[in-house]
Amino acid sequence: MNNTPLLEIKNLHKNFGKFQALHGVSLTVSEGCLTALIGPNGAGKTTFYNVVSGRYKPSGGRVYFQGKDVTGAPTHKLVGLGLLRSFQITNIFPKLTVLENVLTPVIIHNGKSFSLLNSLRRKTDLREQAEQILDMVGLTRYANRSASTLAYGDKRLVEIAIALARKPKLVLLDEPTAGMNPEETERIIHLIKDLSTRSGATFFITEHDMKVVFSIAQRIFVLNQGRPLAEGTPDEIRANRFVREAYLGGSLDARGA
Repeated sequence: MNNTPLLEIKNLHKNFGKFQALHGVSLTVSEGCLTALIGPNGAGKTTFYNVVSGRYKPSGGRVYFQGKDVTGAPTHKLVGLGLLRSFQITNIFPKLTVLENVLTPVIIHNGKSFSLLNSLRRKTDLREQAEQILDMVGLTRYANRSASTLAYGDKRLVEIAIALARKPKLVLLDEPTAGMNPEETERIIHLIKDLSTRSGATFFITEHDMKVVFSIAQRIFVLNQGRPLAEGTPDEIRANRFVREAYLGGSLDARGA
């Protein structure tokens, strides 16, 4: 059995001039383990994701993906290796249909020319792949609608579908429920759980909503002021005095922070 972590971070640092955003962060994400990164506002969660996903280069430390040192690798190289990231703000093609949004990365992943998009709108193996992904995220009924006309929560689902179209090993979800109403949030909770078991991808999320975190995560890491504060199961994190203090006495139960 291969015990190499899917993602391993060793002593990660990130400085912006004299400001130290990350101080010696180390963590591992195991294949198939739905993992979360939490922390108060300004804890460094998004900076951490930006470094791991290749948007920023680290000031120190190492990043390993599937046992390979990918420290400082550009985003496109990490995508090719199977590490993808979604953003807090939806990042889709608004003028394309929902199906075309997913078909485009399917074409790219299979090494085909983007110019084939028009012909691939007809029934092909690649189109079937895109349709299967839409079915997986519950968007089949919107396949032929312009992505710009969708509700906000459905646009976030399109973004997840785009990531899945590249057949990722690891998906970093940055605040997947940001801006969602309670009904949309509940829907995304169930979807991420389902995709974690069905899609073949491992999910690593940052999230401010503790209801989401404790409903989804099997393992949780906590940052505070750019430093690692705690790690453990949801029950261990909920009971951790230092984590509670970092959240200024806020509740860490499943009803929210």
